[in-house]
Amino acid sequence: MTDLLKAAFKVNYPGFSFDVDLQMPASGITVVFGPSGSGKTTLLRCLAGLEKSGHLEIAGQVWQDENVFIPVNQRRIGMVFQDSRLFPHLNVRANLMYGYKRTPVGFRKLHLEEVVQVLALENLLKRGIEKLSGGEKQRVALGRALLTSPSMLLMDEPLAALDAKRKTEIIPFIRKIEKELSIPIIYVTHSMSEVLQLVDTMVILKNGKVVNCGPVEEVFSDIQLRDAIGDQHSGAVLDTTVLEHDREFGITRLDFMGQELSVPLQEISPGKGLRVHIHSKDVSLAINPPDGLTSVLNILETKVKKIGKNVGYSVDIELDAGRPLLATITRKSLSNLNLQPGQSIYAFIKAIRMVHENEGL
Repeated sequence: MTDLLKAAFKVNYPGFSFDVDLQMPASGITVVFGPSGSGKTTLLRCLAGLEKSGHLEIAGQVWQDENVFIPVNQRRIGMVFQDSRLFPHLNVRANLMYGYKRTPVGFRKLHLEEVVQVLALENLLKRGIEKLSGGEKQRVALGRALLTSPSMLLMDEPLAALDAKRKTEIIPFIRKIEKELSIPIIYVTHSMSEVLQLVDTMVILKNGKVVNCGPVEEVFSDIQLRDAIGDQHSGAVLDTTVLEHDREFGITRLDFMGQELSVPLQEISPGKGLRVHIHSKDVSLAINPPDGLTSVLNILETKVKKIGKNVGYSVDIELDAGRPLLATITRKSLSNLNLQPGQSIYAFIKAIRMVHENEGL
């Protein structure tokens, strides 16, 4: 069974109460998402040991409860903030080695050469901090945190101060860290683009409480979370595999749970994974398959799972296509189709976004 992180914290601040109880994998990338003031940074503070009340257990080891409290400096947690917080009087190499030298020899699992290679810092080691771009500074900050050989990496909106180009530069390195170094990452953000590109497990906070927690494809398509996700992002996140490219028509064909999807040509090798986002308003429904040719390339066989509450003239329909899929249709259409849970239905998908295209939404 997957190692778990179990946490329960209650913290009261003037005008704000934080009360969470959650359980999630102690591996992969967990993204903590929510509006400003929802408690995202407070959760990181609790995990780091900056709040002494509550319960925290990671992979069967209790870090804090009524009788146990492992202090901050013994938790071996790496932290990366929005501000890189590098030492301006030290060059890149010296900044990287700062945490390494202060880590006891017996705990040193990561070393300079491998971290430099993973983060592509070879050509920056002798540079002064003032000569680095914003993206380069964040890569160095990541490297410095990694060289403490952390058992967990906490990241508090690390890309918030960067422009879209720099974000695109950093995100692959964050995913590479998790995959190649097997360090679990708890990542706080309010950027949906970062969520979709990085997340394995998603935690949604609102008003100091956990609204939902689980695999991104399940949480993201929960019809009860429209307010937390936001109307502009409402829909489904699907992990697909590239099948082949049709360069004559500029199309890449994808496998999704044994069914096929087509997207604009992507320079990704067959067999590689591609995560896509399908907005609920880009999904229309039909009881029967198309009779003859249609301009819609993407049609999935699904079943009705849940019917949501009315939102004005429309209603959300949660579908089961092997993974959750969400459609927003009019109440009139719902009446005409007479949809019921368990009913087989065809989902006509008018548009598919690659997750990196959500930047700025």
